Amino acid sequence: MYVTSMHLPRRAVLRGLGVTIALPVLDAMTPAGRAFADTTGRRSRLVAIEMVHGAAGSTAFGIKQNMWAPAGEGSAFDLAPTSLAPLEPFRDYLTIVSNTDCRNAEAFTAPEIGADHFRSAAVFLTQTKPKQTQGSDVLAGTSFDQLYAQRFGQDTPIPSMQLCIENVDQAGGCSYNYSCVYTDTISWASPTRPLPMIRDPRVVFDQLFGVGATADARTRRRMRDRSILDWVTTSVNELKLGLGAADRARLNDYLDDVREIERRIQKVEAFNTSGEERQLPGAPVGVPDSFDEHVKLMFDLQGLAFASDVTRIFSFKLSRDVSNRVFSPSGSKTAFHSASHHDEKEDRIRDFQKINTYHVGLVPYFLEKLKSTRDGDGNLLDNTLVMYGSAMGNSNAHNHKRCPLFLAGRAAGRLKGNLHVKAADGTPMANAMLTLLHGLGLDDVERFGDSTASLDLTRVADSTAVQG
Repeated sequence: MYVTSMHLPRRAVLRGLGVTIALPVLDAMTPAGRAFADTTGRRSRLVAIEMVHGAAGSTAFGIKQNMWAPAGEGSAFDLAPTSLAPLEPFRDYLTIVSNTDCRNAEAFTAPEIGADHFRSAAVFLTQTKPKQTQGSDVLAGTSFDQLYAQRFGQDTPIPSMQLCIENVDQAGGCSYNYSCVYTDTISWASPTRPLPMIRDPRVVFDQLFGVGATADARTRRRMRDRSILDWVTTSVNELKLGLGAADRARLNDYLDDVREIERRIQKVEAFNTSGEERQLPGAPVGVPDSFDEHVKLMFDLQGLAFASDVTRIFSFKLSRDVSNRVFSPSGSKTAFHSASHHDEKEDRIRDFQKINTYHVGLVPYFLEKLKSTRDGDGNLLDNTLVMYGSAMGNSNAHNHKRCPLFLAGRAAGRLKGNLHVKAADGTPMANAMLTLLHGLGLDDVERFGDSTASLDLTRVADSTAVQG
């Protein structure tokens, strides 16, 4: 179907042979006489990002040195000593939530002792105690992202997507009598239904753009070494005839982004099939050896999905517990899991902080992408909630206290930014998530995980907890 009229429906698409490309927001989608913001609504996008192994700033030494949470509360805080320093350019979009705990990741009984790494991922977005089992009778809770998706994700072509960076396809049991599924995903559609995560950028790309009806069809198309844009050239040309100059420019920029991301994926695939030695020999052919490039590709794909409104909800698992990947660009030569077990030595904690800072430092790339993309009367960062955190606190002690958590974006007006909220000692991280669920429109959710109250995320109260 080719759409060439001056007024386009919001779900207008470009179609070609085995390809469907959703369009970005265009002025032509606005009915005459109505403001664009009235047609898009104010439903926030959501990206929930988990980084494993806690933070150097959760140690006794790290707290004193403000390695994660800044010393100042409210808007009077200094990010320079912290691992959040790379977020300074986005300070007005930043809400830091410090001093919250993830108690349900702790060991409650003797057989659970030592298994903290194998519970943490399942707890982060569910804030629920996972059942200790290596069988198929896994049990956790419905995750934050899926509560939102079940309520508000059904009006987009893809209700939600689950992405990851590291290998998460291990079957059966892991250690300490926990199923590997607990470490393999952070999204749960129900307490008994963990959702698989996608590691390969090519698979994400093909799903977003409906490329090919079958895996064989997608493979054959790629072997022809053609862009998906080649299949929609006629649709694009006909559409442009009915667009104003601003819309044509916006469409060109969007399609250029699609093509550039596709080109980068093709480059990765070409290298990985060239016979050259890979750093990640067991990874799918579309996965870059470079952690930076992999993360940025996944961020770019999320940005495209938001711009075209294909989906509004992502969960993104940046690593896997007990991963010993080395992140050389961080300045640390220590393997990740080994670095997190620093024996409370100050020099080794500082080394671990380098890795924390490096990981956080990848997020501004995504935030800039969102900020530079128009959405209604603002930009995508105005209308997105990015939640980054871990259910682990001090990984060396295997505890889940003072866990790292920050929020970026304004969540369609629900967050003000430029704020550090330090919770009272013993506050569950679930309290912050309960507040966010309410802000996102799930007002009828009375409790989430082990929440005890809501947490004011727009100002600093005496205890920061609001009972009710």
